[in-house]
Amino acid sequence: MSPLDITLRDPETPRSTLGRPPDYLHEAHTLRSWFFTTDHKRIALLYLATITAFFVVGAIAAGLVRLSLIVPNGQIFTSDTYNKLFTVHGVVMVWFFLIPSIPATFGNFLIPLMIGAKDLAFPRLNLLSWYVFIGGGLFTVADLVIGGVDTGWTFYAPLSTTFSNTYVVPALIGVIIVGFSSILTGLNFVVTIHTMRAPGMTWFRMPIFVWTHYAVSLIFLLGTPVITITLILLVMERSFGIGVFDPRLGGDPVLFEHLFWFYSHPAVYIMVLPGMGVISEIVPAFAQKRLFGYRFVAYASLALASITFFVWGHHMFVNGESNLAALVFSLLSFAVAVPSAVKVYNWTATMYKGSIRLQTPMLYAMGYIGLFVLGGLTGLFLATLSINEHTHGTYFVVAHFHYIMVGGTMLAFLGGLHFWWPKFTGKMYPEAWGRVSAIFIFIGFNVTFFPQFLLGYLGMPRRYHDYPPEFQLLNIVSSAGATILAAGYIFPMIYLIWSLWFGRQAPSNPWQAKGLEWTTTSPPPTHNFETPPTVDFAPYDYPLRTPADV
Repeated sequence: MSPLDITLRDPETPRSTLGRPPDYLHEAHTLRSWFFTTDHKRIALLYLATITAFFVVGAIAAGLVRLSLIVPNGQIFTSDTYNKLFTVHGVVMVWFFLIPSIPATFGNFLIPLMIGAKDLAFPRLNLLSWYVFIGGGLFTVADLVIGGVDTGWTFYAPLSTTFSNTYVVPALIGVIIVGFSSILTGLNFVVTIHTMRAPGMTWFRMPIFVWTHYAVSLIFLLGTPVITITLILLVMERSFGIGVFDPRLGGDPVLFEHLFWFYSHPAVYIMVLPGMGVISEIVPAFAQKRLFGYRFVAYASLALASITFFVWGHHMFVNGESNLAALVFSLLSFAVAVPSAVKVYNWTATMYKGSIRLQTPMLYAMGYIGLFVLGGLTGLFLATLSINEHTHGTYFVVAHFHYIMVGGTMLAFLGGLHFWWPKFTGKMYPEAWGRVSAIFIFIGFNVTFFPQFLLGYLGMPRRYHDYPPEFQLLNIVSSAGATILAAGYIFPMIYLIWSLWFGRQAPSNPWQAKGLEWTTTSPPPTHNFETPPTVDFAPYDYPLRTPADV
């Protein structure tokens, strides 16, 4: 019997107490007990509730954008209102949902459990990171209340510093504050992984989920200060007229693009890498096979976090780069696709001849792989200089971005939420509804965003709401797909909340998965394990099936 098949609890514990809600859920129901908690599991749930609220705001803005694009002449909203809507959607979704979604929720909850620790290294710092995140959110909400901002989520200068007459500064301050939350979270993860692993938990016994969060934490620590300083300079230029990016004040707007994308392309992998970690846990569990090429996947995670710092220039092919610089950035952009391809190959090889169970988390994982591959391939189109000249600034870029960011990150987030929901709450959700939601989301996503590849190829610019009538049919199809996608998002919100009261009790390991988090009760006790675990087994310790799986 594998050591992971042994439940870490006192054998004398009465069976009637198994599955009982632990201290962090039932001991104290007061708001004070939650708002002053230092339990990493409670803080993860606070993050989950907060980012879900931000997701709803961003999704509503996206729905209004798609509503506006049903007709070609900009008849539903004025140009100013439309600009504010897509900016709200971008700012909230990127900075307040996609970037923190998996690290702040699953990372907070699972990293200590996966490495056999009782908590993160700095529990109070962990709580502070959530308060800092809330502080940034309040500035953004205040911006919406007082009138909104129309610069897009990229805040390009000099539009953001001089020409926009909207409330840019509160939005900038909100994003700056959230950056400090990311830095605190990254620092906590790095120190925890280095210093708090259980006896026997060597680097190459850690789950890939931990490896990807370690890589993401390095991006948090190395990249976030760059965007923070850049946005502070924007605030100073807009507020005090200090010339940094505005050419009328002696600045250079291209400098802003360099600084912005030096962080924001690595930020793509802040969103993508944790999702890859989620998929690397789901696929072996539902194929009941060891993860193929474990070390290659681990090294690929670090390679992605490293190479991504050298490809920011492919966002600027049409902005005056020299031919030599453009060629170098194009080659590096192709190189960064290699570690991603390694992961896709390894997931596919893991599923080959596996005992695959098509339950809800696995459906999300398979959908993730399909969407991520299509998004990655179209990214190679954009990394090609000649094609980029034609598609830059069109809906082709919008479609590519959403296939990678939303299709990838969102499906991984939902797959992980369904995979670890029994561990989070001790409750099982209705499997049939889970499968329906996964299918709705996959179909709705493709109907929404695939037509946008065609629109972009045909030349429709992004961020325009007044377009030629010949584009109307594809826009109607895209907006219809958004309706299906919205239904797919609403279903989990309903049945997951329903399961908290009416779901059946979850066993410690409902999926027959391997990993320390599945050896403790569902939900875990306050300090995670009844007795401290010792690790003397390989990761993904599933039964061998063929010599190729060794």
